[in-house]
Amino acid sequence: MQQVIVIGGGVVGLTSAWWLLEAGYRVTLLERAPGVGTGTSYSNGGQLSYRYVSPLADAGVPLKALKWLFQEHGPLRFRPQFDAHQWRWLAAFLANCRADINRKTTNKLLQLGELSRRAMASLEPVVPLEAFEWRDAGKLVVYRTRAAFDAAAAKPNAGAVWEASECVAHEPALAAMEDKLAGGIYNGGEAVADCYAFCVALAERIGAHPRFSGFVHGKAQRFVVGNGRITGVRTSDGMLSADAYVLAAGMQSRMLGESAGLSLPIYPLKGYSLTAPIRQDDVAPEISVTDFERKVLYARIGDKLRVAAMVDMVGEDLSLNAHRLDSLTRQVKETMPRAADYTQITPWAGLRPATPNSAPIIGATPYSNLWLNVGHGPLGFTFACGTASLLANLMRGQAPPFGLDGLMLS
Repeated sequence: MQQVIVIGGGVVGLTSAWWLLEAGYRVTLLERAPGVGTGTSYSNGGQLSYRYVSPLADAGVPLKALKWLFQEHGPLRFRPQFDAHQWRWLAAFLANCRADINRKTTNKLLQLGELSRRAMASLEPVVPLEAFEWRDAGKLVVYRTRAAFDAAAAKPNAGAVWEASECVAHEPALAAMEDKLAGGIYNGGEAVADCYAFCVALAERIGAHPRFSGFVHGKAQRFVVGNGRITGVRTSDGMLSADAYVLAAGMQSRMLGESAGLSLPIYPLKGYSLTAPIRQDDVAPEISVTDFERKVLYARIGDKLRVAAMVDMVGEDLSLNAHRLDSLTRQVKETMPRAADYTQITPWAGLRPATPNSAPIIGATPYSNLWLNVGHGPLGFTFACGTASLLANLMRGQAPPFGLDGLMLS
């Protein structure tokens, strides 16, 4: 029975560990933090949006990005740095900003989204839905401009097309912005949940699995290579060795990959979230809402409102930028003034490990015993179960259910 070390205790690492355990491997999980799910998984948008998977790179995005940079409350902030990773990533991102590439990647991500939906459903006997506030909320994307709304409505299989008044009728939390809306597109079957609670619940099940070898809490520092294989991973607590290794450590994956001569095309897209308690008389959204032009997500998770937004390209900076948080808070109060108790907001920031084409990287590397599950960007929670199941199949030599072109290390 092969022993595998999974590096990373976020939602991607934990799901990888579970699917490998179920596939017959013995697994050790290495996580640098004292607990699981405390990095990018901790307070993200809580979206399980299996159909709303459009890549960030698309035709027209560079021009939009330039406009956003000059908007006071724009969704994008860019801080140029003397960082080769930043400029290589930007060059690759711009190369992907073509309609034909976007369509191809979107189709692949839709296949991955459907696989992920089924894989998450298969976990229900193991991790009950109530353990992590899972709710079939549906997803409503609202548009402030008629041009954007008409373009979205014209797409094949767009979903239910609602005018502004219909959006408010279905989701009363939008009443304050009805006069600012052109309309919205609704899709059922999309869910919201607490990603951190999911991580904690799954970690408990992993800990009780008969093939689990244990959690090791220490920082992975580098891979040790010998005879064309990974012979170990050096950590802050010493050397760990196994038959195989899975890299699923978010942004830390890039540094660890470099220690083995691998160049992983991932860059941190910093995002922010606000969490506020919902009082008895508040009118919080029941449907998961995305404000398309402002790129702000609203989700009711249990008795709290979660708002997630913004992309800051500022390197590995996790500080809470007061100006960005104040801007987001003002927008939230304007859009949904009665949705939660905004005097009790808890702010958060996380680094989304994104690839230039928005597709995760799954599978083999030039080393026969090193495997990847990285680069999920803002869709880590959405895709985690799907990529974990794919990884387990690939490691066992089984054919994937669809072609993985665009989803593997090139």
